[in-house]
Amino acid sequence: MIGAAAAAVLDSPENAPPPSGIASGDIRPLAAANLTGVGGQAVSPGVLIVAKPAHDEIGNLRKSQRIDDQRIEAQRQAEREAEEARRPKVVAPVQGEITSNYGPRWGTNHYGLDIANRIGTPVYAATDGVVREAGPASGFGLWVKIERADGTMTVYGHIDSYAVREGEQVKAGDLIARVGNRGISTGPHLHFEVWEPDGRKADPLAWLQARGAGIS
Repeated sequence: MIGAAAAAVLDSPENAPPPSGIASGDIRPLAAANLTGVGGQAVSPGVLIVAKPAHDEIGNLRKSQRIDDQRIEAQRQAEREAEEARRPKVVAPVQGEITSNYGPRWGTNHYGLDIANRIGTPVYAATDGVVREAGPASGFGLWVKIERADGTMTVYGHIDSYAVREGEQVKAGDLIARVGNRGISTGPHLHFEVWEPDGRKADPLAWLQARGAGIS
């Protein structure tokens, strides 16, 4: 008799294991489970499965979405950094025929590199930097001056027009001007100079070649 009673207790719904996927804390006995009918047998306790609040599920979804967004943004940032690392930091300002090098010329020193090409040929920023001047210049007609982060200045003279303004941030390879024949000039060309941070004027062709850029 005792064994049968124990088995009955173990087999009752309130002692049964919770259904698959439902935590024991989510199960509550029904409040009316202990009521008895008139003249009848006692009603076995029932079981009510209480669902987790909807806001918990929404919170989990939002957390999962945030994690996905962060992962995607990290991947995009890595791609941007890789692209920036591949980008050339020094480029030739224009392609064309070199008509005059840096050094002595006609009894004086020529501090630039003359590269001939048609009027209107694109001129590009040789380096990243900030535009310090863009406009009229004595002897050059028009020029653009760009200062690098290390203080090096690149100069673009005899241009026909310019596409940048003072204070603008540019990157190597950005269009900044067009080849011209303004100022004291013997024909359409770009006069390109490189000024070191201490003010010395470097050989532009050697400076470009040392940084992997050349004129062709």
